[in-house]
Amino acid sequence: MLAAARHDTSRAQAALEHLCRTYWYPIYYFVRRQGYSTHDAQDFTQEFFARLLEKNWIADADQSRGLFRSFMLLMLKRFLAVEWRKAHAQKRGADYHFVPLPLDTAETRYTREPADTFSPEQAFEKQWALTLLETVLRSLGDEYAEDGNGRLFEALKPALAGSRETQPYAALAATLNMSEGAVRVAVHRLRERYRERLKAEVAHTVASPADVDDELRHLFRVLARTR
Repeated sequence: MLAAARHDTSRAQAALEHLCRTYWYPIYYFVRRQGYSTHDAQDFTQEFFARLLEKNWIADADQSRGLFRSFMLLMLKRFLAVEWRKAHAQKRGADYHFVPLPLDTAETRYTREPADTFSPEQAFEKQWALTLLETVLRSLGDEYAEDGNGRLFEALKPALAGSRETQPYAALAATLNMSEGAVRVAVHRLRERYRERLKAEVAHTVASPADVDDELRHLFRVLARTR
């Protein structure tokens, strides 16, 4: 994404809009954790993405950093410190292409988040990691549903996070009317497809395929962080 944006192609623009629609909530979450009101956080989030696209900020990204996540947080901090004053002085929506974001659901999600002592930056990283996993899981569920295997996916989904002890194959086999061996194969295939999709999603947010594994390890460390 970082490399493609430098060429300012329609494909790169579409990819950027997709990433904005996918990862908008960590942006909103960070703004709220900075102490801004619900109304201001909604405005800031929408204006940030509008200016990101209109000004093509990503074309100036430092590829040596290699992370869309880091780039977004850096630009958001700059926006909140400087750019918002410029944007707020203009009539809202005057010259910008807005990305449709479900901001009406943002505060409901925010109020349901468990209390923590993370810094806004740590909270942003955790929300980014959670959004990544949710995106991959939803995409994989859609794939299974399209193949007529939605029920199988819902039954096997807990096996992605749990061990065989917490999700015994015998119980799953009885639920699905399958043999235990068939369940074992189905779980293995699900995990393989999940890993493939997870790596593919991360690949959209780093500058080089060589960065994918490092980013995954970092995000899993973020999810394991307790304070």
